[in-house]
Amino acid sequence: MKENTAKFNKLDYRVSQWMYKYGKPILRISLAINFIWFGALKVVWDSPAQELIAATVFWFDSEFFIPFLGVWEVLIGIFLLSKRTLRLAIILLVLQMPGTFLPFIILPEVCFENFPFVLTTEGQYIIKNLVLISAAIVIGGSVREREFIERDIKSADTD
Repeated sequence: MKENTAKFNKLDYRVSQWMYKYGKPILRISLAINFIWFGALKVVWDSPAQELIAATVFWFDSEFFIPFLGVWEVLIGIFLLSKRTLRLAIILLVLQMPGTFLPFIILPEVCFENFPFVLTTEGQYIIKNLVLISAAIVIGGSVREREFIERDIKSADTD
């Protein structure tokens, strides 16, 4: 039994170590792909969100705004691909994300089948942005990760 526990612990350590080493870069690249992909669909007028965007941000000309938003999202994705432009990506993302929740305020009838818990497909599409925001927080927090680790090590040494 102890041998199985030792083998499991060794495997668990290796898997966890791999996740620690590669998790944030994979998350950053995955988030970049999402933004590039969904943004590009807006640029070429093939996004399933076009009607929702046009109805939500009705004060802008959708012929201009939807491709503009698409370019903005593609830039977020491109900037996420490099650690050097990560801060810029996070700034653009922070400025863009609140707007993604506007349909909940402006068009709740489009977002909910039964308020407040039963979401329509559009509502589900919007609420998934919470995961994107969380991913951006994790990625943004990694900008100074080495500094934080060094500070933690120094403070542990002085305790």
